Amino acid sequence: MKPFTFLARRFVAGDTIEEALEVVKKLNSKGIKATLDYLGEDCSREADAQRSCDEYISLLKKIAEARVDSNVSLKISQLGFNFNPKLARELLEKIVDEAAKHDNFVRIDMEGSALTQRTLDLFKDVFSTRKNVGIVIQAYLRRSQKDIQELVALKARVRLCKGAYKEPESVAFADKKEVNLNYDRLSQMLLKAPLPAFATHDDERIKAAVSAAEKEGISKDRYEIQMLYGLRPKRWEDLASKGHSVRVYIPYGTHWFPYFYRRLRERKENLFFVARNFFD
Repeated sequence: MKPFTFLARRFVAGDTIEEALEVVKKLNSKGIKATLDYLGEDCSREADAQRSCDEYISLLKKIAEARVDSNVSLKISQLGFNFNPKLARELLEKIVDEAAKHDNFVRIDMEGSALTQRTLDLFKDVFSTRKNVGIVIQAYLRRSQKDIQELVALKARVRLCKGAYKEPESVAFADKKEVNLNYDRLSQMLLKAPLPAFATHDDERIKAAVSAAEKEGISKDRYEIQMLYGLRPKRWEDLASKGHSVRVYIPYGTHWFPYFYRRLRERKENLFFVARNFFD
């Protein structure tokens, strides 16, 4: 493995598929599932988009060969969506079809609000013919309640997160209490969808989602609690030991600098959160 910075070493599984799969195996041995994310976003060349597609095809094959419990996540900008939507759709469908060959699943990550509607439109088009694809909704966006209603009606698989991009108040809730309130509201709505995924490191949000599921008589194997690799590993194991279905989002690849720089630059809260949890 190439030398990482001190920070990246904690939160990225490695440069290669093989290194990432070793991390997945260790998590699986503890009863924890995984989502693998090949780092890269907002590419501007067709060759780079094709390279990302090829990596995901290879990744899905090697997940199957290794017999590990992991699906994959990707960003549509990584497939060239910003400069060639037709190409991005073709590459996405190719990846989803490869996943289907191995009885696997592809999650489309959500990016900044400028791409939200277009991402949802693309997802719905692909989902109409391929059911092994899911989407992410960000609780801090004001539009998300309507989006959740539509996705629940479609019986789509949704990962709910708070949201990490810096957005104007006209688009997103700025107050943390409002974001938390909306997250809990959306969590309850998502219980009507298949295998909802609650992506959060906030114990109060986890408690609220689990409590809502219990009230509805929904068993622990019918929803997932998801967290980021490198953050609160003791909590993953604790939840898994109590019978919860836990999945850890694991990025890998050489493009780790943009991944961290964007997140830490866009919202200062991200930097504080990482700093608080670094020695957890």
